[in-house]
Amino acid sequence: MLLQGDPIQILLVEDNPGDVRLTAETLRAGKVANDLHVAKDGEAAMAFLRHEAPHADSPRPDLVILDLNLPRKDGIEVLTEIKDDESLHVIPIVILTTSAAERDVLQSYKLKANAYVTKPIGVHDFIAAVTSIEDFWLNIVRLPRS
Repeated sequence: MLLQGDPIQILLVEDNPGDVRLTAETLRAGKVANDLHVAKDGEAAMAFLRHEAPHADSPRPDLVILDLNLPRKDGIEVLTEIKDDESLHVIPIVILTTSAAERDVLQSYKLKANAYVTKPIGVHDFIAAVTSIEDFWLNIVRLPRS
């Protein structure tokens, strides 16, 4: 169990190194202490969440930020597996992806994503989007801590 004041554990599932770097820098500069963990594909994300090698000691994330366009296992598959897993389904999932396709938005919400954010193209807009996610999910919302 995490104590008040412990850093928020965030799992970022993202394969684009530039987006990882910008997200990490933005969250590091944020108001809420957090530990950012990165999985570069869907299989690595599920191994992290299920404490499989090499993630046997991985913390349980309080929030997952998930891209849809991933190698090895796409974001929809990851979202489905998380929400179908009795031990993981309460973890909030924020989709952060380049897709603005209505079918992706609808499918993500049908699969119980907690939010869907389309990645802006410009760097400043991307930082603003991540800051908004941080502000809402780490400052306003009360996250389940287990």
